Amino acid sequence: MSKSKALKLTLGFLSTALFFSIPNSIAHADSFTSAEQGVAGITAILDDKTDEQVQEAYDASVQIKEKSPYENLGVSTAKYVNVRKEASTDSEIVGKLYRGCAADILETLDGGWVKIKSGDVEGYIASEFLAIGEEAEKMVDEYATIYATVNTQTLYVREKPTTDSKILTSIPIGEKYVVTKRTKDWVQILYNSDDDTGEEYTGYVSMDYVKVDVVFKYAISIAEETRLRNEQIKAENAEKERKEAQKKAEIAEAKRKAEEAKNHSNHNGGKGNKNDDKDDDKPSGHGTAKGNEIASYALKFVGNSYHWGGTSLTHGTDCSGFVQSVYEDFGYSIPRTSRDQAASAGRIVSESNMQPGDLIFYAHNGRVHHVAMYIGNGKIVHAANKRQGIIVSQYNYNDVYRVRRIVD
Repeated sequence: MSKSKALKLTLGFLSTALFFSIPNSIAHADSFTSAEQGVAGITAILDDKTDEQVQEAYDASVQIKEKSPYENLGVSTAKYVNVRKEASTDSEIVGKLYRGCAADILETLDGGWVKIKSGDVEGYIASEFLAIGEEAEKMVDEYATIYATVNTQTLYVREKPTTDSKILTSIPIGEKYVVTKRTKDWVQILYNSDDDTGEEYTGYVSMDYVKVDVVFKYAISIAEETRLRNEQIKAENAEKERKEAQKKAEIAEAKRKAEEAKNHSNHNGGKGNKNDDKDDDKPSGHGTAKGNEIASYALKFVGNSYHWGGTSLTHGTDCSGFVQSVYEDFGYSIPRTSRDQAASAGRIVSESNMQPGDLIFYAHNGRVHHVAMYIGNGKIVHAANKRQGIIVSQYNYNDVYRVRRIVD
């Protein structure tokens, strides 16, 4: 076989290898399309070229193959590394790049420094603290979150990656789900988690109807770090103040009832009144206003962490612990688990009659496993899972099982 023919054959293999060497998450990027077309273009014209031209084409194709889609991406390998205004350890710190956070490499400088941009932060860091190219790619599974966003009106989630498989649920357009596994034509998504066991429910959706994105965390500016710290303090203070206010209200109510009982006793010659507790069964009169207040309060904790079995609004809670703690801060006592809440908390209302503050329950095979709080405009706030924490979603991100109203 001549050298020219051998190179042509090798180039054919290279064009195939390139396709499979790029992760599915990058497959829709312009860089993938250009590279694929570049190899195809080379192989299409080889028959008319000299050995020297074939060699040049081969060298070019090897460079394309070896070029990682992550070659200009750096991922921090340090606990955190300071991002500085200039390429010097004496320069002002403008942000921090924590372990697993990613940055675009804008420029490589002498002395082991690189200029990077990560989120809203742009500056310089020492390259020794970055994994780049293939090393960065190896960190995707550990530090990046892969999301699938639905781009069709209603999409079925199936038990297995085939259209003949059982339908587990349906999900709405625009909603975003964590991807737990990928194949060429399907992605496995996390669509819910079990409040009682911590088990995560997954299913498959077709790649034809979702947009898949690999999302790393980015650097945080000093100003943003300060803002987030202040927001955390505000959330903690809000929770503390709400609890203190509730305790004062309970004390005042106890005093009022004691005084009322005393007055009734004096008025009736010490016989008391068997109807003293009748008012406890009457509606509070707060209605939608109180529901809106509770929903607004719940939104203060968006971004905080999920912890199965937890009940802290600021340091980790699961879904039922989240709604229980929110309502507890307003003086309402509801059961601990989503299953018990669905059975007895408040009263059942129709899905068409939902109001802010209502609790929405979701089930798997008829078994309640998740709860969220309706906040209006078709949205809920809930402690979703350990990957996403407390987030806002569309209320129909999963099939609704039941709606209950705590506040009338």
